[in-house]
Amino acid sequence: MIDLHYWPTPNGWKISIMLEECGLPYRFVPVNIGKGEQFAAEFLAISPNNRMPAIVDHDPAGAEAPLAVFESGAILLYLAEKTGRFLSRHGPERYRAMQWLMWQMGGLGPMAGQNGHFLLYAPEKIPYAIERYGKEVDRLYGVLDEQLARTGAHVAGPDYSIADMAIFPWVRTHKAQQVELLKFPHVQRWYDALFERPAVKRGLALGKELRAPALTEEARKALFGQTADSVRNMAGGQQHEA
Repeated sequence: MIDLHYWPTPNGWKISIMLEECGLPYRFVPVNIGKGEQFAAEFLAISPNNRMPAIVDHDPAGAEAPLAVFESGAILLYLAEKTGRFLSRHGPERYRAMQWLMWQMGGLGPMAGQNGHFLLYAPEKIPYAIERYGKEVDRLYGVLDEQLARTGAHVAGPDYSIADMAIFPWVRTHKAQQVELLKFPHVQRWYDALFERPAVKRGLALGKELRAPALTEEARKALFGQTADSVRNMAGGQQHEA
């Protein structure tokens, strides 16, 4: 059994989709990031970067004790190697999938995250930031569109892989990102096809009812503006109370 520490966000969807695609039994453990539950001492023991998702595998290969894994890209790699699915074990196909996974982790995710922040959540509109991140997201969509023009059905080649699962949830936010998919026809085709996969639908539905309709002041404080000192103080206070 795998414990999935999760909240319904693009990074969370990566793992819920992967678990559904693999058919692995898992238990959903909500981490309400709007209430600061990612700073609880119990969660920090699993994910020291105070970010979800994270997993705890209670039956890891070659180990007697449960194994915790944090960072969504690392979790995708772990689950692919555990199951032998959605990542070639050797050869060029393996590295093509891994490099597009890293492209999402280092490019599309962070840039789309900043774009969304300045479009939707910043207390004041900062034209330079909106333009800067909007143009970079547009560029990245162009890179993805060109790649899919070459490869066809899937990002890293003919086979569906963890690269598709990593990238799809961030493209899922294209409307909030103010990206018009019609401008990127190969991305549109790929996105529409993946959206019809039953496991993708189940992964996106996990915890859907928990998503807040609006950002509260409590959530804003928990999500934005944390520093090393605030993290230390929060974790230290919880340890003292325990």
